Amino acid sequence: MKAGLRMLTPLGWLALAIGGILVVAVLAGGLGFRWDPLGLDRRRLDTAQAQAAAGRAAETARRLEQQGEATQQRRLDIFNDTTTQAARATATAVTQARSADDAHTPLDPDRLRRLREHDRELCRLAPDVDGCAAPGPA
Repeated sequence: MKAGLRMLTPLGWLALAIGGILVVAVLAGGLGFRWDPLGLDRRRLDTAQAQAAAGRAAETARRLEQQGEATQQRRLDIFNDTTTQAARATATAVTQARSADDAHTPLDPDRLRRLREHDRELCRLAPDVDGCAAPGPA
């Protein structure tokens, strides 16, 4: 064996040294040793964690958006149902009022005055309601 090592040329010694380094690196890697002088593993880990956090945030945003959309749709359905019910009730009341026995009988002047006062008071409390006249000078 000694005779074989003496006959190696400098290129042979270089090849032997590289082979020995590779064997040591493979054995060390098998034992869990990692050599990362540039910190590439840490950068990859940081990038992966940032991407995972961004993915979780996007998923949360999509879930919240879907919940908000469902809530808004329920509110819209309730509003539409209420509007439909109010329109039906109004139409029924108008029909009944027009077909009532006393629909064409004039109101008592005292009752008419009280109704107008109540109407003015309601318009004073809620001037934005349709049917209210513009408020007069104070």
